[in-house]
Amino acid sequence: MIKLKTEEDLDGLRENAIMVSKTLAEVGKYIAPGITTKELDFIAEKYIHSLGAEPGFLGYGGFPYTLCLSVNDVIVHGFPSDYKLKEGDIVSVDCGTKYRGYNGDSAYTFPVGKVSEETRKLLDATKTSLYRGIEKAVAGGRIGDIGFAIQSYVEPLGFSVVREMVGHGIGKTLHESPEVPNYGRQGRGVKLMEGMVICIEPMINAGTKDVYLDDNGWGVITQDHKYSAHFELTVAVKHGTPEVLSTFDFIENNKL
Repeated sequence: MIKLKTEEDLDGLRENAIMVSKTLAEVGKYIAPGITTKELDFIAEKYIHSLGAEPGFLGYGGFPYTLCLSVNDVIVHGFPSDYKLKEGDIVSVDCGTKYRGYNGDSAYTFPVGKVSEETRKLLDATKTSLYRGIEKAVAGGRIGDIGFAIQSYVEPLGFSVVREMVGHGIGKTLHESPEVPNYGRQGRGVKLMEGMVICIEPMINAGTKDVYLDDNGWGVITQDHKYSAHFELTVAVKHGTPEVLSTFDFIENNKL
């Protein structure tokens, strides 16, 4: 069942969206060759607590960490570890917060030092596709419009869309209905209504769309081990223009 949000709900979601956006920026300040992903997880947990919030992922469904840290061919749900980031890596940082009974959820894929031109194209295409999808999150449209906008942008560039993992609604529960695939057909799927709040999160692979599950039961990895990028923002469906609740400004404009 889709839960339409009241203005009070939106206030709680806005607060969490800003907290999670700031946390991603705080983590991003430390991303460089030589740091371990476990150290990044510790930085995030400490920072979230400094904001007065709780890590939204820690313990959720049994997930044992604050962040999903997915390096290179790991698409999502990667475990923090003693792995030291290297020049040319990319790392998807997916973060959740919980504050005043509401949730925040956002993700950003960071380059580690200087990356290849092909990797830069993958990052740019994935982020652009996210904004293309957001443009379609308007009341009266359909979920398929969002997925179509993402898919029709990245596939002509030679990239592929992960099918097994999708975006989702968000509110007092981290994952709510509806599911928000990053592929689809225009005019199909759930009707978008004002009051819906959704996380749009394209997961785009440099190679094949095929994936497999890590032995730890969480990490989702590209079948051909080519890189994958992941960007996520939380969006309130409105008439005319969507309201984007989370932001990458803290990361990209050094506003933290």
